[in-house]
Amino acid sequence: MHKTLPIHFKHASRRALSATTMLAASAATLFPLATAAYAQSVESQKTTRLEKIEVTAGKAAATIAEDNDTIVPTRNVSALKTDTPLIETPRSVSVVTRKELDERGVQDMIQATRYAAGVTTGAFGFDPRFDQIYIRGFETTTTGDFRDGLRQPYMNYGTFPTEVYGLERIEILKGPVSVMYGAAGVGGIVNRISKLPQDEQHREIELQYGTIGRAQAAFDFGGPATAEGDFLYRIVGLLRNAETNYDVADDRYLLQPSFTWKPDEGTSLTIYGLGQKGESDASPRVLEHDGRLLRYSDPNYDYQKVTQHQAGYRFEHEFDNGLTFRQHGRVSDLDLKARYVDFSTEIAPDVFDRYPVAINDDQRAYQIDNQLEAAFDTGAVSHTLLAGLDYTWITSDFGLGFGAVDPAYRLDLNNPTFGISGPTPALTSFSGRDLRQTGIYLQDQAEFGNWRAVGGLRYDWVDQTSTNKNTGVVDRKDDGELTGQAGLLYLFDNGIAPYASYSTSFVPRTELSVDGSVLDPTTGEQIELGVKYQPEGEVYSLSAAYYRIVETGAPQYVPDSTLPAGFYYKSSGEVTTNGFELEARREFDNGFSVIAAYNYNDAEITGNVDPSLIGNTPSTKPRHVASLWANYLLPDDTQLAGLSLGGGMRVTSNSYTSDANTARNSGAVYFDASIAYDFGAKNPELDGLSLAVSATNLGDRREEVCTDGYCYFGQGRTVLGSLKYRW
Repeated sequence: MHKTLPIHFKHASRRALSATTMLAASAATLFPLATAAYAQSVESQKTTRLEKIEVTAGKAAATIAEDNDTIVPTRNVSALKTDTPLIETPRSVSVVTRKELDERGVQDMIQATRYAAGVTTGAFGFDPRFDQIYIRGFETTTTGDFRDGLRQPYMNYGTFPTEVYGLERIEILKGPVSVMYGAAGVGGIVNRISKLPQDEQHREIELQYGTIGRAQAAFDFGGPATAEGDFLYRIVGLLRNAETNYDVADDRYLLQPSFTWKPDEGTSLTIYGLGQKGESDASPRVLEHDGRLLRYSDPNYDYQKVTQHQAGYRFEHEFDNGLTFRQHGRVSDLDLKARYVDFSTEIAPDVFDRYPVAINDDQRAYQIDNQLEAAFDTGAVSHTLLAGLDYTWITSDFGLGFGAVDPAYRLDLNNPTFGISGPTPALTSFSGRDLRQTGIYLQDQAEFGNWRAVGGLRYDWVDQTSTNKNTGVVDRKDDGELTGQAGLLYLFDNGIAPYASYSTSFVPRTELSVDGSVLDPTTGEQIELGVKYQPEGEVYSLSAAYYRIVETGAPQYVPDSTLPAGFYYKSSGEVTTNGFELEARREFDNGFSVIAAYNYNDAEITGNVDPSLIGNTPSTKPRHVASLWANYLLPDDTQLAGLSLGGGMRVTSNSYTSDANTARNSGAVYFDASIAYDFGAKNPELDGLSLAVSATNLGDRREEVCTDGYCYFGQGRTVLGSLKYRW
């Protein structure tokens, strides 16, 4: 019996210490490290040190807010965990600001990231269940999903879906970043920066309607809660009822409150929460028959319901001696329930029996990241030393059940009928996971003249236990890994900055092999050579990077129906990728702006458990990906002042449908567009009122994309109208 898996299992699979215990551990480790490096430097501090904006909660929020009202950002807080100019960061980073998100009418993480260099989306066609994003050909869906610097973990099946309306910006780090973030894939990470309190008052409501029957209401209120400005608040909310292509649901409810207390200029405490509930379909796969696109499953029976909660805090304090301590803790909970029907056997020409499948996945994650930063000089060299200790504890319970073939679920492709009903099958296969990861890291950013250097090391200890609750068999695995990075950049006075960097990655696996043991970790390394150009005071940036990436030990799903019920994997071997990427961003004085990106990605299987695959190209990795987005805001002195027009083009070359390289997915060109009007530009009484219409895939292309036997069609044309009022 062939099982259609409801998630693409080429992806990687994933109670707290008391606060007192973690704080004591972090203080005992961090303070000696920083004090030893810092003691000799206090007296040698020099006023000639280049100015850096220190990251305290209030200052960081203000910096991001100032850097968000443009499509050409100048700073990032993710790459080095310090507020560092992009031009001085010796690695490739793309930042998608809130202005760009609004300008393009972005509605999900896939749309948000696909105009950034090095990013590909749609590797599995249209699948709204998961935020499937690839960087330099490597998935980040399960190994690179971060929010506010902490990983949104993955253990078995479910992931933490992100609502874009709740984000301030998105920072995309390319290449290994395990030295800062621990478990992170070799391709990089996508760090989602949440909307948090700001010093300025902000009020916004928005109503949306569009295809297919999508209705949404959202609000975003925030600002000072007291006249003194020492208490700030922000509350973001959203309600959506929607259907998408192929009768796949996209319902979502979101409430995201946050509060900041700033008792003095150097201290800040932010407490935040997130409650989100959504429903999609567990099997959005579509097949083509006689020119018609039909669902494998049944929209009336099929669902995937995900409820997630997050609660956390961020504390930052800058001491009088120049030391800055930061602590970020978060508790996350995810509850997923899903069911669908899948094909069994063909009992007559084009007539298939089907059977039901049920999935339950519960995850809990407890995370804390402690940082101690010191800024000092040693002679002519200025240092920013960052020492950190982080801890992650993830537990999960996973259940899987298969029902019997039922004639009521039968599907005749020539005379399809939908609307079946029936019970959810009982869960029969149960497993539990427990993963604890502790990492300690040290990083030094050095400035000497026009040179910028960064070096860092990290060591992770991982202890995980996997329990088969049906048999009682327990498998325990301990892993440890040293990762690091080194980068060197020279900043010319004219804004040109060539750089070179080396970094490594480490991802502990949670997937099980056929014998029930947990797979060995996946490791990777990257060499990157690049150049950036962003003159001070100018609103444009250019970047180019060459990279060579080697990944070893990625898990590969074992599709064998003779195995006992469950999901099993093997370590696939090694993939080597050589490529380069280009990204350009420019805002002109006449209201015209442009974002252009190109990525060449040459991937090769250089080691595999199947020798016949060595030398082939991994599946679903296009060699060429390019995009162009342009926007034009008409001048204030014209009759159409306030009108904004945008258009984009995305190009993807063909790719192989499997590692065997026997067939190809076709390339495609997609067109997007937007139009917006600010009513207040000509009528001050309507200041803050705006109307926007955005459209994706104007040509309604629905290409089929296959990956190792699993085929999905792309999303069709969508059009969305948005009425927004800010005051």
